[in-house]
Amino acid sequence: MEGLVKPAKRHFDPIAFLAKVGTGKTVQKYRKNRIIYAQGEEADKVFYIQSGKVKVTVVSEQGKEAVVGLLEAGQFFGEGCLHGQTVRVGTARAMHECLITSITRRAMLAALRREPRFAELFTTYLVTRSNRIEEDLIDQLFNSSEKRLARLLLLLANFGKDRAPTPIDASINQGTLAEMIGTTRPRVSFFLNKFRKLGLISYNGNIEVHHSLLSAVLLEKPQLERGDEPPNV
Repeated sequence: MEGLVKPAKRHFDPIAFLAKVGTGKTVQKYRKNRIIYAQGEEADKVFYIQSGKVKVTVVSEQGKEAVVGLLEAGQFFGEGCLHGQTVRVGTARAMHECLITSITRRAMLAALRREPRFAELFTTYLVTRSNRIEEDLIDQLFNSSEKRLARLLLLLANFGKDRAPTPIDASINQGTLAEMIGTTRPRVSFFLNKFRKLGLISYNGNIEVHHSLLSAVLLEKPQLERGDEPPNV
């Protein structure tokens, strides 16, 4: 009978795995505005955000900076090193105090091969991110800057997720919003004031997005395109 008893299956929790220090893994706190990695540095680690928010920017050869990602708890970044990326193509910076797990390329690949649940978690992240990039491209190609801003505000406020919409904090300023939708800060200021007057948002430091903005975007109400043309500078 003793030989017929099967050993209990090992339970693997991918979130617990990411939260603990281990072989090839470190956990570190980053103060607000601290650089996690810089553009041009060697790419040899993947990062996971346990808490806080991270901004990823890219600087062109002409010195122009663009925001290419605002990341929050539960997201990975720096995963390009897993396949072909030898140097960082952007700079990652803590927007608030962050708790971040870093995993060496070797340890990450080993965990993906060894642990199906971890591979499923990471694959889900990659598919979700790919879908978001595709949606962003379609948005950039076909929508006006006003509608692009409305969509970005809804995404930043976490509309469509299980939890209640959250205010957009002041660290995401008008300049950052302008960089993310490919327009100028004066145009963003114009549209934000317009949205506020229409009752679609309210702000006093933080931006609070109302459900009426979601309705205006989904139903393509003409109020999003009504009014004088903003300054194009």
